[in-house]
Amino acid sequence: MSATPSNGARPTSERIEPVSLDGAEGELADILAGALTHDGTPLNIFGVLGRHPKLLKRFNLMGGFILNKGLIPAREREIVILRVGHNARAEYEFGQHTVIGKQVGLTDTEIAALTRNDGDWSADDAALIALADDLHADDCVSDATWAALSTRWNDEEKIELLIVAGFYRLVSGFLNSAGVQLDDGIPGWP
Repeated sequence: MSATPSNGARPTSERIEPVSLDGAEGELADILAGALTHDGTPLNIFGVLGRHPKLLKRFNLMGGFILNKGLIPAREREIVILRVGHNARAEYEFGQHTVIGKQVGLTDTEIAALTRNDGDWSADDAALIALADDLHADDCVSDATWAALSTRWNDEEKIELLIVAGFYRLVSGFLNSAGVQLDDGIPGWP
């Protein structure tokens, strides 16, 4: 077994088959029914996590907090999530949050720029991108990035930004490793 990364290879098919809505009962069925695609099937991420219902329930608590009850405005949150997804090369994550990002005000141009090292970003937005990049590169936000974040965000908000980035790094690793496939109608990379 190698101690080095696989040089970026990603599964091209699912490694864990998603639970179907028909095969779910009780609380699991309720959770899956609340996360359906346009054709009435559960989102693949929830179908796969449905193989571990207790974990799915707790996953939804954290994800639900970040997406619905956090302090960070949705547009800024999505900049972090999209850059984390890009850095992890997690196409599922990037695709799902492309849809969400557009709903909260990100443009196609901005979303595409998050896959490159360019874009006409404000200093505040650039600091969010740097946060995701620093954590990806070294698992620690640099002093320069921390100082840039501190011009806008208070300590409570910076804690949340770190948790958002960390949670979606975890999610990206899960999606990549489990081979979770894009849901129908969800875009891949720009």
